[in-house]
Amino acid sequence: MTLGITVGKFYPFHLGHDLLIRTAKAQVDRLVVLVGYAPTQAIPGSVRAQWIRQLHPDVEVILVLEDIPEAPEPWAMRSLEALQGRSPDVAFTSERYGEPWAAAMGATHRYLDLHRTQFPISGTQLRADLATHWMMLTPPAKAYFTKRICVVGVESSGTTTLAQALAQHYQTAWVPEYGRYYWEGRRYLPHAEQWTAEEFVAIAQGQAAWEDALALQANRVLICDTDPLATYVWHRRYRGTDCPEVEQLADQRHYDRYILTAPDFPFVQDGTREGEAIRLEMHQWFIEILTAKQKPFITVQGDPPTRLQAAIQRIDALLSFPAIALY
Repeated sequence: MTLGITVGKFYPFHLGHDLLIRTAKAQVDRLVVLVGYAPTQAIPGSVRAQWIRQLHPDVEVILVLEDIPEAPEPWAMRSLEALQGRSPDVAFTSERYGEPWAAAMGATHRYLDLHRTQFPISGTQLRADLATHWMMLTPPAKAYFTKRICVVGVESSGTTTLAQALAQHYQTAWVPEYGRYYWEGRRYLPHAEQWTAEEFVAIAQGQAAWEDALALQANRVLICDTDPLATYVWHRRYRGTDCPEVEQLADQRHYDRYILTAPDFPFVQDGTREGEAIRLEMHQWFIEILTAKQKPFITVQGDPPTRLQAAIQRIDALLSFPAIALY
């Protein structure tokens, strides 16, 4: 069995890194990826290691503390320590330090895309200007950096219309309302108006899963048409109580901005909505809960173009990604 090894900061994890790992693991029976980290780095090493595991579950990822000189010999010793008695047969890099590093471990060295012809990018370039080089990020890194915008509101207040318009404007992904499709599937059951708390937990989990899946494809910003916090509000509406399990799920999620749509135009019945009697009261629930939980939110009003422009103005202010310091 041939053992391969490669090393890097993966800070952040870009398509050049992904090419290196994909090419290397195809040439050996087992590949180990060492992820160098320091406690002072802005992106934890554990996060970067998880990015790699997400795309390459068939490789072994080991975190290695960067408290030694950046020279081939010390890193060869640290690498052998991380391997715990195993000896690598082949070391893969796209860096000039690769040959002396491999030699110090007693391994053969293979360069992979040394001149960056397939993906002309580096971690340094990405850290300096993430927005310009966005498409060079791997999907897990995109999901990490993506700004998440959540559009919430009561029935017939324009949430989906606004979410779709924002996704089209930013040429990005948007997350549909999981609960709506869940309701469509159960609407013809006897006593369909009776809901269990477990169903709301399942809806909140499904909404979060859809969001995390689509975040992998987002273009700098992800537009979410509702979230588990809205599910918490709807539990109050249908069950008459708050649900701690759904609230816990909601508290685990992060959004850079909430956009609350005001019910300031006539109710429109689409065949699934309950009616407008509860709209104003539920709108106040949203305001109270967002405020109590100190969520950053704005309320948009007026016709669709006015709402869209107000939302774009706030989102644009979030999209100036600052440079990422190495340490």
